[in-house]
Amino acid sequence: MTTTSTAHHKRDDRITLRFMSSPTDTAAGGRSVAAGSVMEWIDKAGYACAVGWAVAYCVTAYVGNVRHRRPIPPGSLIEVEARIIHTGRSSMHVVVTMSSTAVEVHDYRPATTCVLIFVAKGVDGRPTEVPMWEARTRSDVKLAEGALERIPARSEIKKRMLEQVYTDESTAPRVKMRFLVPPGVVNWGGKAHGGTVMRWIDEAAYAVAASWTKDGDGDGSHAVAVYSGGIHFFAPVRIGDLVEIDARLIHTSAHSMHISIQVLRADPRAADERVLTTQCMSIFAVPGQAGVALPVPRWEPATAEDLRLDAHARDLIALREHIVPIPASLSLEPGCAAPRYVRRRA
Repeated sequence: MTTTSTAHHKRDDRITLRFMSSPTDTAAGGRSVAAGSVMEWIDKAGYACAVGWAVAYCVTAYVGNVRHRRPIPPGSLIEVEARIIHTGRSSMHVVVTMSSTAVEVHDYRPATTCVLIFVAKGVDGRPTEVPMWEARTRSDVKLAEGALERIPARSEIKKRMLEQVYTDESTAPRVKMRFLVPPGVVNWGGKAHGGTVMRWIDEAAYAVAASWTKDGDGDGSHAVAVYSGGIHFFAPVRIGDLVEIDARLIHTSAHSMHISIQVLRADPRAADERVLTTQCMSIFAVPGQAGVALPVPRWEPATAEDLRLDAHARDLIALREHIVPIPASLSLEPGCAAPRYVRRRA
């Protein structure tokens, strides 16, 4: 049985962040804002929206289909809008759209739209119930339907990604980054922000893409992320953890590089006892004139593991074709002044 809540706390199903990008947000080469910075902003807006709805501490569980439609010039004004589009018992699906504009124009243009899933946690650290969100507008209904339609494909992608085994039996270009988690990257729960982890992922993937295109007599510093997806968060990363980011090229097309990234953590006193915390697939390209991607060097799988992972990348490409991108025009439609929610009762 459910009943409308009578709590005095005002719950908003939307939030908008606005700020100016800083020099530290710029990608290597200085031409645009780094994809890692964009994903960090997306996570912060989604987190603020989820916490405002749940009135509880929340953690990022999933980020999907981050399509970077266009480069963001350094020094741009940034607008990040997040809204609830579906709730489970303890989870919230949040669609986030990031737009940008030149400082002197104030004409915001969407650059990225994606869906994140957050889980509310109680004081005991276990998932806690959230108010049920109800669609009221046309865009609410469409977005809620889209959230539900994505669940089967997302579950299948997660299953197939977890089935893969990564060893050293490979000739693929690969980068490993290791460091201790500093205090400055943690959230109010004492754990690294999901957005911070995504920035680490982007940095490691960029290192692979840049080195591969440089080896092909190109300018590797111009490689940019055009897509990040299947970002699942399995375990938290805490202050003092030893973190390893393992990024590996597993497939190339004529104009793109598909890079698999895993984030592992360990107690520094037992560095070999690593736990998988996050996994992701990123696609990089080298932009040319008029936004047309330049050809990239072809990578040829050589070992049995290389061939298996190359086939895995092709498999994910086919699965993603069934996930229809959310139009920014739909996610940015105005909502109701007072969103409706109901409190579940046993």
